[in-house]
Amino acid sequence: QVQLVESGGGLVQAGGSLRLSCAASGRTVSSYAMGWFRQAPGKEREFVAGITWSSGGYYADSVKGRFTISRDNAKNTVYLQMDSLKPEDTAVYYCAGRLGALVYSSGHYNYWGQGTQVTVSS
Repeated sequence: QVQLVESGGGLVQAGGSLRLSCAASGRTVSSYAMGWFRQAPGKEREFVAGITWSSGGYYADSVKGRFTISRDNAKNTVYLQMDSLKPEDTAVYYCAGRLGALVYSSGHYNYWGQGTQVTVSS
């Protein structure tokens, strides 16, 4: 089993930055596709960014150019650097992992963290 723990969320003003971390334990996730999803109140969970085992990054159009996903396999950790934050980025952010190809659908991920709140004030 893989346990995922997110950290780094908080309250930030529009235009600011945050860096989310997702620390994995139980197994090494170097061969896993890892994704970041978010869910705002009253909305469905949506794909934000994902990274393949070979560190290829993929992004939702809404965050492209502002967010950067990366991984440090030595630390078994995935990061999401969020710059130029907007109020519409406010949501609970979840880290997820799956053994296999990167996919955008949340239903195909086997492992999830508990989420970390990101609030962007205008």
